[in-house]
Amino acid sequence: MLTRREWMRQAAGVTAVAAMPGLLGGKALAGTSADKAQTITGAGSLKAHAAARGLLTGCAVNANLFREDEDFRKLLAEQYSIVVPENCLKWNLLRPTADTYNFTDADNLIAFAEAHGMKVRGHNFVWHEALPSWFPGTVNKDNAQKFLVDHIRTVGGRYKGKIHSWDVVNEAIWIPDGRPDGLRSSSPWFEMLGPGYIDLAFRTAREADPKALLTYNDYSIEYDNEEQGKKRTAVLALLRRMKADNVPLDALGIQSHIHAVGKDGFSKGVRELLDGAKALGLQVFVTELDVNDDTVPTPDMAERDKIVAEVYRSYLTTALYGTEVKAVLTWGTSDKNTWLNNGTKFRKQHPDRLQRPLPFDPDYAPAPAFFAMRESFDKARKR
Repeated sequence: MLTRREWMRQAAGVTAVAAMPGLLGGKALAGTSADKAQTITGAGSLKAHAAARGLLTGCAVNANLFREDEDFRKLLAEQYSIVVPENCLKWNLLRPTADTYNFTDADNLIAFAEAHGMKVRGHNFVWHEALPSWFPGTVNKDNAQKFLVDHIRTVGGRYKGKIHSWDVVNEAIWIPDGRPDGLRSSSPWFEMLGPGYIDLAFRTAREADPKALLTYNDYSIEYDNEEQGKKRTAVLALLRRMKADNVPLDALGIQSHIHAVGKDGFSKGVRELLDGAKALGLQVFVTELDVNDDTVPTPDMAERDKIVAEVYRSYLTTALYGTEVKAVLTWGTSDKNTWLNNGTKFRKQHPDRLQRPLPFDPDYAPAPAFFAMRESFDKARKR
């Protein structure tokens, strides 16, 4: 297996993926020629290919890796035009106590982005998960509104003018809770404030940072099956209701956690989301793209990588067919730190096999998914 430094030395010349059998387990990447993949930096980077079509491309950034790994920071600067903190802006890490904030990791990432001409997404203001241990015993129906408003004003105000887009509310739809509107009634925010917490969050976010694109973000809404179809319908209905009520809303975030193998397609589902957002005048961001390869039966790494790459190609071809999608971000950049390998929760069929869901391998060398993303950007309509 080539290290990233070895790959970079080769990529600086006339070598390509086909010339590196060690990287791909002895197999050249299908459909990739030497002249198409001479280099992965500069004009060959993901951000350069995306920019040629008016797109932003980026990834979620693990704070520990960002602090400790210089090669990781170099990779971010080389490849991406937008980044999003993976966890450090969530309540549980940002607020160690009810009265204090820890902005260190977020400040450092935003400063890095500014220094390298990158944009930043904020993730997130309101979610039913990742709440601090003090939350249940401190926040109640009497003070929940104050906590929510103060949080958004404090965090949004600190980064005012520095954030491209905020995931204001994350995953507010949950069909199993049984409400006609599909809202997640089991969320502590819903339990304490009712459905009005969503509008309150968006209105407060607009006041805190008028220039940030305010985004509703959700998952499992892409596939062409009945379950995700119901959730997709509820998400679009929520967005229509918000726009009708003049709630400040600028974008839909489609998380896009995709499976490498499955019986359902996603062409119809993705088009429904894009058409629905377009009708409301919303931008669309692919916010958390990765490809779960636990269901791939073969243990052969090169074959698994090829299958993952084909899913990237197929999904992005669908998502980028129109011009609604303005940014594509993966949830992580390297298989070194993907959330899909945190324990075995997402490795049910192959618990002893680490997943390879991202565009760079654990040594930060480009995986086949990198080239699939790049080719998809090249084929996208110009924004």
